[in-house]
Amino acid sequence: MAAKIPVTVVTGFLGAGKTTLVRHLLQNNQGRKIAVLVNEFGEVGIDGELLRNCQICDDQEDASNNIVELNNGCLCCTVQEEFFPTMQQLLQRRDDLDCIVVETSGLALPKPLVQAFRWPQIRNSATVDGVVTVVDCEALASGALVGDLDALEAQRQADPNLEHETPIEELFEDQLACADLVLLTKADQVDRETRRKVESWLQQGLPEKVSIVPCYNGQVPSDILLGFNASVEENLETRPSHHDYEEDHEHDDDINSVQLVLDEAFDAKTVMDRLQQLFREAEIYRVKGFVNVPDKPMRLVVQGVGKHLDSFYDRLWEADESRQTRLVLIGRGLDERQIKGVLLGETASV
Repeated sequence: MAAKIPVTVVTGFLGAGKTTLVRHLLQNNQGRKIAVLVNEFGEVGIDGELLRNCQICDDQEDASNNIVELNNGCLCCTVQEEFFPTMQQLLQRRDDLDCIVVETSGLALPKPLVQAFRWPQIRNSATVDGVVTVVDCEALASGALVGDLDALEAQRQADPNLEHETPIEELFEDQLACADLVLLTKADQVDRETRRKVESWLQQGLPEKVSIVPCYNGQVPSDILLGFNASVEENLETRPSHHDYEEDHEHDDDINSVQLVLDEAFDAKTVMDRLQQLFREAEIYRVKGFVNVPDKPMRLVVQGVGKHLDSFYDRLWEADESRQTRLVLIGRGLDERQIKGVLLGETASV
């Protein structure tokens, strides 16, 4: 019987840097043939396109075959409907692949996904080699995800049976509890003392065997991300979840995504200023997408988490593609009409 193909699951909160990490892995694959299954939240495929343009595939057909998108928004909720048939298709090509990487959306729980590898149709052909959880050091230190570190720790010490965590906090803890490795991204954006503080706080909730590795711009050697040989599906009992005793888990129903496809072109500074305005006035966790900047031959990529926004030009617009601005915003109770109005300069605020 052929050896099982190893699968690495990359999880982490919105905007932590998962796609940047996977993109770097593809660009530095050490000769490995890697297939990527990327789970987006929303209908506009941003992450998949960024990965396809990592410039390591021999041709566009290879990129299309090896990078598969699921746009259901919650891979852990639709394992049977979405993930299972896709994995079966990939496993039919197992002789042409060295490993598979699954990049979950920031809203997905890793444990239900790993449990799917216990199904006979998958477990005979694939194994979860390891779970990598990506954590944004800068955002965590500023309290953008779970609040002030000192205040949260004080609450934990005062009430060890604290049960009124928000769904996002529970999700964050579940992602950590399932990890074989924690990557601390954007560690260079904080001082050394702050980084040590974040690492110390994280380590309190992790098993001793789980290491925390600082990560800069997704630049982690492939040998660190691959080759855990953990067979995670075989030891899930040691990876507790808030939802272990629930028949079904629920996400916060107020969390939604807004997908915008606009024919308008935007000055780079103008669109960044308007996005900053939206971050101040609405509860937005994540923004990502492409912007058409007039008189610029290259496409502008926009990414943001918390109140931190970045942009860069990634490639030339192709002659046969529409120069459209495509953005996905994820947050709580977002109103598409109002957000579109702010971006177009038609609405003063949300």
